[in-house]
Amino acid sequence: MHKYMRAIGFSEYADRKKLKELLTEVIMNSDERAYTINQENILLGEFCKNFAERIGIAVCGEFDEEDRFVYEYYYPYLRGSEITTYEDVSVERHAAKESYAGVCDDVKVGISLIFYLQNMIPYVKAQTNGQLPVRGTSVNLSALSINGMVMFPIQKDEEQKQRIQKESINRNNLLAAARRGDEDAIETLTLEDMDMYTTISRKIQDEDVFSLVDTYFMPYGVECDQYSVLGEIMDVHLLTNQETGEKIYLLKICANELTFDVCINIIDLFGEPQVGRRFKGSIWLQGYINFPQ
Repeated sequence: MHKYMRAIGFSEYADRKKLKELLTEVIMNSDERAYTINQENILLGEFCKNFAERIGIAVCGEFDEEDRFVYEYYYPYLRGSEITTYEDVSVERHAAKESYAGVCDDVKVGISLIFYLQNMIPYVKAQTNGQLPVRGTSVNLSALSINGMVMFPIQKDEEQKQRIQKESINRNNLLAAARRGDEDAIETLTLEDMDMYTTISRKIQDEDVFSLVDTYFMPYGVECDQYSVLGEIMDVHLLTNQETGEKIYLLKICANELTFDVCINIIDLFGEPQVGRRFKGSIWLQGYINFPQ
């Protein structure tokens, strides 16, 4: 059983027989089907079925010599509703199976974003046709969570919001310059980080850490596509899994200026999500690469 199946409303599917029946239904009654031949001249197939708005299960595998589909693996997914980043993406194949991880360097986060690639068929097709690297792509990021809580926001007036926005723009410009090798920008960023560390170290003696840290996005655990996030809730929808009837929260989150959707089972979320409050939890990051036509 995939660990994140409960995030899309399949918390009770622990029985292997029920799971096999579910995957058979996905293959036989899929909403989306995609095929391509890889570099080893093997025909790959991917079958996707939605069980709520933009939420579903993908079954991947290959076809044998007699054109019979051989199931290899499956995963739950949430399709992102909007473009998160326009930065260039590099893709690497996982060692164990024909699945892929995307890597994106976005200056707003400060780390390399690694995500599970949802649409591997178009990538394999481009790879087989010798069209890599593909430029001009964008990425819709999304995430599944099985552990989260809702927190109150940090109270800020309009002047503070404008100052924070201005400082963020200046920092992003410095980060972009530092990536190009600008030594003055690197030195300025280093001094700013030292000042920030000193300020937080002084304030943390008397204040709670979540009253100082408004948002964060950082790696979590040993798997490279899992993160711990704290971000502002921009939008909330309560959905129902059509197969199980379980309730699912679909949240739009803004963390470190990255906007993406998060899906979490109502039984795994502590607190009542509302626009303006903050979501804190661990996530499995996924991404859908928009290849230019």
